[in-house]
Amino acid sequence: MSNQRWRLDGQVALVTGASAGIGLAIARELLGLGADTLLVARGADALEQASEELREQFPDREVATLAADVASDEDRRAILDWAEDHADGLNILVNNAGGNITRAAIEYAEAEWRDIFETNLFSAFELSRYAYPLLTRHAASSVVNVGSVSGLTAVRSGAPYGMTKAALHQLTRNLAAEWAEDGIRVNSVAPWYIRTRRTSGPLSDPDYYDEVIARTPMGRIGEPEEVAGAVAFLCLPAASYVTGECIAVDGGFLRYGF
Repeated sequence: MSNQRWRLDGQVALVTGASAGIGLAIARELLGLGADTLLVARGADALEQASEELREQFPDREVATLAADVASDEDRRAILDWAEDHADGLNILVNNAGGNITRAAIEYAEAEWRDIFETNLFSAFELSRYAYPLLTRHAASSVVNVGSVSGLTAVRSGAPYGMTKAALHQLTRNLAAEWAEDGIRVNSVAPWYIRTRRTSGPLSDPDYYDEVIARTPMGRIGEPEEVAGAVAFLCLPAASYVTGECIAVDGGFLRYGF
C-alpha cells in the first residue's frame, strides 16, 4: 500500500484562481492524484469552461465550481459555506488567486495597491482562517500558498506585489508553526516566470524575454504543470514531515549570482 503515499484518493481540495494558468494546472494535477476538487475563480464563464474540460478528463472525480471574488470578505465566507455543504471538511486548501498592476512605487494610486494586498494576501489569510475548522476535521491536512520569487528578491513586479508575496511566505511559516499541533501542514511555492496568459504580455517583448532567459540557469520559461507538480507534492502523504517550507519553481533563478 506504500503507493498511497503518492495518492490523494478520497481527499477534497479547494483551489482558488482555478479557471486558468497555474490554478487550472493545480486542479488538474490534484484530480489526477485522486482528489475531488472545489474550484473558485472570479469569471463564471472561464470557470465553467475549465470545469467541463476537467470533468471530461476525470469522469470519476467530483469537480464543483463557484464563481466568487476572494478579495471580497462576503465572497470568502460564501466560499467556505459552499465548501462545507459539499464535503465533510477539507483536506487541502490551495491559495492561488492573485493579481498585479506593475508601476513605479510612487505612481500607484492608493486603491490600486490596496487591491493587490486584498487579492494576494488578505484573501489567503482569511480563507485559511475560515477553512481552519474544516481542515481540522481530518487527522492530516494541508494548505499551500502560491507565492512568488518576487517575495524573496527584488524583481520588476512592482513593490506592492513583492510585499504581498513576502508576507504570504511569512504567513506560511507562522501558520505552519501554529497549526502543526492540529495536523495541518502549511507550505508555499515561489514561481519565477511561468507561461500563462498573464505573463504573455511582458514576455512578448523580445528584449525583455532575452533578459529573463539570461537570468534563468535552465534557459527557459516554466510551465504551469511544473508549479502544479510542486504544489501537489506538498499536499501528498509522502510530504507528511514537510511544513513551513517554500519550494522555488524557478529554473534556478534565485540561486544565480553571476
